[in-house]
Amino acid sequence: MEIKSIETFTNKFIGLVKITDEANNYGWGQVAPYNSDITIQILHRQIAKHAVGLDTEDIKYLSDFIPEKEHKFPGSYLMRALSGLDTALWDLKGRKENKSVCELLGGKVRPLRVYGSSMRRDITPEDEVVRLLRLRDQYGFDAFKFRIGEVCGRNEDRWPGRTEEIIKQVSNSFKGEVDLLVDANSCYTPDKAIEVGKLLEDHGISHFEEPCPYWELEWTKEVKDTLTIDVTGGEQDCELSIWKRMIDINAVDIVQPDICYLGGLTRTLKIVDLANQAGIPCTPHSANLSMVTVFTLHMMGAISGGGKYVEYTIENSETTPWGFGIYEPQLKVVDGKVNIPDGPGWGVEMNKAWLDNADYQISEI
Repeated sequence: MEIKSIETFTNKFIGLVKITDEANNYGWGQVAPYNSDITIQILHRQIAKHAVGLDTEDIKYLSDFIPEKEHKFPGSYLMRALSGLDTALWDLKGRKENKSVCELLGGKVRPLRVYGSSMRRDITPEDEVVRLLRLRDQYGFDAFKFRIGEVCGRNEDRWPGRTEEIIKQVSNSFKGEVDLLVDANSCYTPDKAIEVGKLLEDHGISHFEEPCPYWELEWTKEVKDTLTIDVTGGEQDCELSIWKRMIDINAVDIVQPDICYLGGLTRTLKIVDLANQAGIPCTPHSANLSMVTVFTLHMMGAISGGGKYVEYTIENSETTPWGFGIYEPQLKVVDGKVNIPDGPGWGVEMNKAWLDNADYQISEI
């Protein structure tokens, strides 16, 4: 069946994509969050013109073909837009075959372990500890990630001493009873990252994410080769050539592709295959509760070589209102696990009230 139309519903943060074929079968996807109103324009200008009229079953072909046709515009925004097309086609395929995407990939719908991921650097160590303890008791989380350093911080902290204090306080409060992860968001030069990493090792932290500027692969490798803690990264990278190099030089212990940043599920599965061949686990980036977490749950329920858990943001509708009310049923954490939605496709339906309040565009035959 040919793609008849590509409709989009967007605000500044979230852009949903609906693809309809000639028989009026449809599927829902999402472009990458943040500045989604810009990304949607890329989709209609540089993605839709290549996709409308082509076969909905040719997901892999479209994933390869469109970046080649738009070869003068490699990079983030094109891939962010492509993810909307790709993920909607997977949903359409699942709905037509009455299977979840997880099942299409050979997996089984089931609960998956998640780690509670904190996005906050504006919170004091004392308040973060109180929050994490409450969430552990309320939802059964047995793993948490918290933030250290400053985003692209050039070795600077959010405020002096915060990193050292939050590492000590969180570690001492949980006493080894949960897995602890940290994210430095490209903060450090290798010498400083190694210094911080040794402090993490001393306090039983198991995961050191993006210690150096993500584009400095050799810096990250130096840190990885020096420390015993898992050094991880990859969320920002959207070019397959960079991924191949990252894995070839063994720059990280765990790869963290983001399905929406990378250009969709199809391209992300290529990274999973590369990582599997190198014996490197995959724990994707899914740091908000938009559709990216739904996509990630389905993929992680099917792939071999997946990591121990799925990232699950612990921010709420008061602090990140744009990530809520998009689809039903909402994901729920029970005993530290989240069920992969078990309906056809992604297993969720879009919220009509959200769609009615979004900006609308269509590309069609």
